Formats: sequence, structure tokens, C-alpha cells
Amino acid sequence: MDILFTLCGRAGSKGVKGKNARDFMDIPLCWYSMAGIALYIKQHTTADDHIDVVLNTDSEDLIRLVESANELPVAVLRRDESLAGDCVPKVAVILDCLTRAEKMFNANYDVVVDLDITSPLRTVEDIKNAIDRKVSRSEVDVVYSVAPSRRNPYFNMVKEENGFFCKAIPSNFTTRQEAPVFYDMNASIYAYSSKALKEKEQATFFNSNCDAVIMQDTGVLDIDSEEDYELMQVIAKYLFDNKENFKQTFELAKSWK
Repeated sequence: MDILFTLCGRAGSKGVKGKNARDFMDIPLCWYSMAGIALYIKQHTTADDHIDVVLNTDSEDLIRLVESANELPVAVLRRDESLAGDCVPKVAVILDCLTRAEKMFNANYDVVVDLDITSPLRTVEDIKNAIDRKVSRSEVDVVYSVAPSRRNPYFNMVKEENGFFCKAIPSNFTTRQEAPVFYDMNASIYAYSSKALKEKEQATFFNSNCDAVIMQDTGVLDIDSEEDYELMQVIAKYLFDNKENFKQTFELAKSWK
């Protein structure tokens, strides 16, 4: 199987300045995703598998950090300015990775796996589950990771409308258990079909023909604010101290310092 892993991060960030090149638990944040890839290669590939890893960025700091962890070879794709804006869909960046990697490595990839740099709390089993799910469902355009939602639009989520607040979706449910089950996209893992990346409309990519794998609810889904950055490190310390599957990613990343 041919797999392309992508790491994508801009230099600019509105919510958390320079977040992609920050440390997390005194280790570069990007190393957690890299450690996950390294563990997947070590534990779940064979001699018949071909794995390439690329970094797509306009950040010199991020390039420096990724290249300093030379135990995992990563090819750097310098991001064009046209793909560095606030409103550019990430699918467009993943397609750029795929197109350029195919030429660089002369490869045809079965799956393109993006690991979001700002979602460090994942295990190698989570990565394997997403890839296996995508391989088992060739008709699916993407398999992404989710966590059980703490709120439900039929029960305890509300919106403002005409000067009043009301349920996001009108219903007669009196308990959350009665309402349809919802999940949060936790912005951690995406396993794409190469064909779909090339052919599907980017703006509506996630509106249809998707599947998901469920990850552990860690409370904070990804780092999107200074509060997220602080709180996720508290959660991470607990997981690294008490959960072996989370700890092995941390220990590998720490060994690269």
C-alpha cells in the first residue's frame, strides 16, 4: 500500500500566534504528529508498503523544527502565497501536497493521511483505525476522526433568532438520550481518497460520502485559542502519565530533543 502522510501549518494564526511552531509540554508541537507517523511505520507497515511524508508550510520556524527531528524523513513543500490565506480550505492544501508529492516521488498513493499539527492527543491505534477504515471502504471519499459530542442540537444547543433564544433544531425530546447521536469532528486525522481529492468540490467536500472513526473524548478538540493551548497541556499530562498508548507517542517525541 502506498500512503502519503501530510503535515500542514501556516506561519500566520489568528487564534494562537505561531501555534504550529510552539512547544507543547516542552516538546515542539509538530513532533507529536511526526511521532505518530513514525510509530505507525514501525508497528503497522511491511516491506511491501511505501510511505512518504511531506510538510506543506510557509513557516521557516516550522521547517526548522521538522527538519531537526531527522529520525523521520520529511520532504518540505514550501506553500504558495495563494494557499496561505485565512479563507483557503485545507482540502486545497492537501491536494497541493498530493499533486507535488506524486511528481516528487513518482508515486500513486492509495490513501492520503493528514495529521493536524494542532491536535497532538492521538494514538498510533487511532491512525491505524482511520487508515484501515478507509482501505476497507474504497467508495468513501474521506474517513475522519470524531469524538462523542458533549452537546446535542436537538436537546441542549441553542441559537438566537428574532430576539429570542431557542433550540438549534426544534424537538420534543426531554432527555439527551432520546435525541439522535451527534459527534464532534476533532480535527485530528483525515484519510482521503486520492481520486476524491482531485475530483470533488472542495467547498462541500465534507457534506457527503464520508465515514468516521471514533477517538477518545479529551475535552479540548484542538488548539484554537490560548485557553485551548493551556488546558490541553493539563489534559495531556494526565494522559501521558496514565495511558500507555498516549505515553508512547510522547516518549518518542521527547527522545528527539
